Amino acid sequence: MPGRKELPSTLERSPKEAQETWIKAHDSAVKTYGEGERAHRTAFAALKHSFEKVGDHWENKARRGPSDEQAAKSTPKAGETAEGVNANASKQHLYETAARLGVTGRSRMTKEELVDAIKKANRRATAKAR
Repeated sequence: MPGRKELPSTLERSPKEAQETWIKAHDSAVKTYGEGERAHRTAFAALKHSFEKVGDHWENKARRGPSDEQAAKSTPKAGETAEGVNANASKQHLYETAARLGVTGRSRMTKEELVDAIKKANRRATAKAR
């Protein structure tokens, strides 16, 4: 099925460039691997090189590159990801993102704790937007 028909809701609220990145990667992955979870994982891995999830949508990253270990793999397998949070960003960037999302206690958090807190805030924002 074409990626445009399967576009996740978070991408529907995102810039056109993010949508096109996901659609192109998804459609290519469907040709290679067939329809299903693997095509979606591949599309999200491609998306995470240029975009990061902030709240209920995706935004351009300041610097291109994989956002987590899974996105760095050429053929991502099922497993734990940073769910679109740019885990490879600086602690300062993560702190600023957490501030935008209203995460409390962020000034005392480690980098890993900031990633987890942003993931939770993103999930809440996405659920609220539905």
